[in-house]
Amino acid sequence: MKKDIPVYKVEDVAIAITPEGGNPEAQIWDVYLLNLKDEPILNVLVNSRGYGEIEGDTKKTETLRYFFDDLAGKSYVKIEILNPDLLKLANEYWVSFNLNDYMYDKKYIFVKGSLEASNFTNVPILGEKGVMIK
Repeated sequence: MKKDIPVYKVEDVAIAITPEGGNPEAQIWDVYLLNLKDEPILNVLVNSRGYGEIEGDTKKTETLRYFFDDLAGKSYVKIEILNPDLLKLANEYWVSFNLNDYMYDKKYIFVKGSLEASNFTNVPILGEKGVMIK
């Protein structure tokens, strides 16, 4: 039965988006997946897409999928590069991975307007400033 399936919360896995060179006016923004755990996560699948409205027109990007065999503990991997035009949309990253024989998944959504300097934080492991959802 559905009630017999355990549901574990995703912890210590984050998505961070940082502007190149730490400059919020940069033309290139990088998206990273961070494993803040001590142990590796396995079979990592990331789906990314953007959606929203720009000047009254509904816009959406294609769904892109990325796969990583594993991501070591206390490490990160660059997922993709964002064009500044995509900062005008909501950017969604759906992450699934295996840990201790259980499949976890979590959706990270950077809403329109959230990718700006006023929301910057120090991104652990990466050592840069950017916007992070944990």
